[in-house]
Amino acid sequence: MLEGHQVLGFGFFVIGLWHLFNHIKLHALCSMSYTSTLWFPTTKSRYLELKFIITSSTIFIALELFISPARHQPFNPDGSIPSDHLHNFEHSSMAMSFLVYATFALVLDKICSKAQYELTHFLGAIAFAQQFLLIHLHSRDHMGLEGQYHYFLQLLILVSLSTTLMGIGYPNSFLVSFVRSFSIMFQGLWLMVMGFLLWTPGFQAKGCVTHLREYMVTCNDDDALHRAKSLVNILFSWLLILVTIFVMSFYLVLVTRYGIEKVEYASLVKEQHHLENGLTIDVESQNHKHANNVADLST
Repeated sequence: MLEGHQVLGFGFFVIGLWHLFNHIKLHALCSMSYTSTLWFPTTKSRYLELKFIITSSTIFIALELFISPARHQPFNPDGSIPSDHLHNFEHSSMAMSFLVYATFALVLDKICSKAQYELTHFLGAIAFAQQFLLIHLHSRDHMGLEGQYHYFLQLLILVSLSTTLMGIGYPNSFLVSFVRSFSIMFQGLWLMVMGFLLWTPGFQAKGCVTHLREYMVTCNDDDALHRAKSLVNILFSWLLILVTIFVMSFYLVLVTRYGIEKVEYASLVKEQHHLENGLTIDVESQNHKHANNVADLST
């Protein structure tokens, strides 16, 4: 069954990759006038990215509150929230913050607000801050194997949060945008990995098992737990290396493609400029010769 971490992770991964592509392309074409942004329009739909975030967040909220619970609703018969569904509300609250970000980002663009850039970054920072706090102060203690996965997730969220805030003060910094896109994409990948290795039966480390009803992972003994946590550390390290190789290769490919277009365009403009100057000089020379010839004839 599709798990909430996988849905949210896929959304983060797609958005991070989309941002990475656009920031690299924009910087390659307009390095001198480059300005960072938190979302990009498309040729088919200006708000496709924001609508994608709204849709993904809505699906994730539905999964957490109505599809995943056994009764398909997260409340007790008396209307209270049961303890085993507190994490569903916490997870859905994270998605709600991104839903709010995307909705208001769309509205700010429609009304052409003068503070659109700053407020959009502020909304993005609020969403990442909400995500970090709810994971850090989770109703579950996130000890053991779960805690190891969530520790690395918090690091990635902090990078996304800090670079989003830095984007307000450094709107022309390509590196800030590049690192933010990197962290968002990596965060999505890590969430999908968590969805498979923690909550999909059969993918757990040797000696550990997932209890879906209690929504927890246990290991047989301390040795199994220590081994499983060490495997998480190794997995994160390998993924960090692979993602770094990917984004740098992606950068080189795009810069080679769009950078050449920029050089060719600049060369064409320069050549046209020289031709126009040469034509002007030739015309002036011809006019000067014509004037001399007229003067000679008159004498």
